[in-house]
This record gives sequence, structure tokens and C-alpha cells, in this order.
Amino acid sequence: MSGANTQAHIGRRLQQHFAELGPQERRVAGFILAHLEDLAVYSAADLARYSGVSKATVTRLFKRLGYQDFKAVKAHARQLRHYGVPLASGSDALGDGVERFRRHAEREQENLRQCLEGLTPVLFDAVVHALDAAPAVAVVGYRNSYPVALHLRQQLLQARGNVRLLPAPNQSLAEELVQLEPGTLIVLIGFRRRPRLFETLIGALQEREHRVLLIGDPTTAKYADRVTWRLECALETISAFDSYASAMSLVSLLANAMLHRRLAEGRARIGEVTELYEALDELAP
Repeated sequence: MSGANTQAHIGRRLQQHFAELGPQERRVAGFILAHLEDLAVYSAADLARYSGVSKATVTRLFKRLGYQDFKAVKAHARQLRHYGVPLASGSDALGDGVERFRRHAEREQENLRQCLEGLTPVLFDAVVHALDAAPAVAVVGYRNSYPVALHLRQQLLQARGNVRLLPAPNQSLAEELVQLEPGTLIVLIGFRRRPRLFETLIGALQEREHRVLLIGDPTTAKYADRVTWRLECALETISAFDSYASAMSLVSLLANAMLHRRLAEGRARIGEVTELYEALDELAP
């Protein structure tokens, strides 16, 4: 396994090569696979102690997998989680009973706190003004960003018109962007594990001088100087899968603030929508 591609998911590599490992190395591999989420915080000595093997065995295992040293392993583990790869520990990692709920609530509260602390009144007011004043708003979101994009569009539509979700099903994005009216505000929802198209899209919008609001996690910091505004949401959870609760809360905050900028017009629109709901009998009592 010398010269292995260390960019591959370490859990997947361990599973693929488990049969080739010696008994002591298998003990280390089994422990790592059960505690992948915590790998970045363990030391080589920790792994040896918890697995009941020597530190030399731990070092030998990672060498066999193609890592130069344990620092490279830890960096790889941190990078995987940073970019959104789901890493789940053993079944006891979440805690039991109410402890699980408490830890979950604390993590969600921390995500929301970080999101709100990243806002300033000047930044927030500028974004809300843009959402209100733009002749049209186009919201784009792929993969896990799509539900947030869809919800943002639905919320904005209740208070203002001409809000579109791009691209339409089975349509190319280029055709959609070409026909946008001048002054359209582009809202990009860009949470981690974005498609490769995303970076190209950022460049194309910058070249065409569109105003862009980017909502994403900390990995979008590299785009900060290429968009008009950037709002950041933390997604971390106590286990493998990201949480978008802070993102949905931010959507609510933005939509409500925009509604209050155009309260009379917004109330009238909400009234018209409600009347149509009743006329079409779309919603259950």
C-alpha cells in the first residue's frame, strides 16, 4: 500500500484493506472505524492505549496506508469533516437519553450564536435592502443547499414578486442567467460539498458584474472578495450529518426583516395569496 492516495477517505481505505492487516493492526483499524469522528483529537499514544497495542503498531499501520506520519493522518481527518464528509463514531458517541438531547441542543445553539455574531447591523441592513429593492431575485442552491434555497424563495415570495429558483428542472443554468433582467440580485446558497460548477459560477457572475449574496458555511470564506455580501452559517453537529437549523433561522430573519421594510405592500400580497389559497382550496384547515 506504499504510495497510497491519502486523499481518499481513511475509513474507506481501512475497510478496503482490513483483510491484509495483521491482528494487531486490525485492532487499531477497528477502533478507528468505530471512532472516526474523534480521530482528529486523538494522539498516536491514545490510539495505542485504547486499542491495546504498541505505538509502533499504530505508526506501522499508517505507514502501510501511505501516510508520512500521524500528523498527516490528523490533518486528513480534520479536512474530511471540514469539507462535510459524514464521520460517525460508535453507537455510544451521541450519549444516552436526555444527555443526547442536551448535547444536540447545545451544539445547535452554538451554531446559531456563531451565525448571528457574524452579522453586523450595517451588513444585515444592506442585505435586506437589496432583497427588498432589487427588481428581481434569483436563488441558486445545489445538493444540500437546495432545500434552504427553496425555503428562502418561498418566504420571499410571500412579501414580494419576481423571485425565481434557478435552474429550472432539467434546464441549463446558462440559459437562465442570460435572460435575467438588469439589476437582478443573485442569492447563492453554497454549503459544503458543493458541485464543481459552483466555483465556475462564482467567476461567471463576477465577470458579468452581478450583485451576489452568498450564504454558506465557513468553507465559503475563500469567495468573500468575489461576491457582494457573504453570510456564514455553522453546520456542526454532535455526529456525522450536518444541521441546517442556523441556515433556516437566518432565512426567517432575512425574510421577516424584508417584510417589515415593505409592510403595507407585503401585507396586501399575503392577503392576496391567502385569498387564492382559499379560492383554489389548496390547503387543509
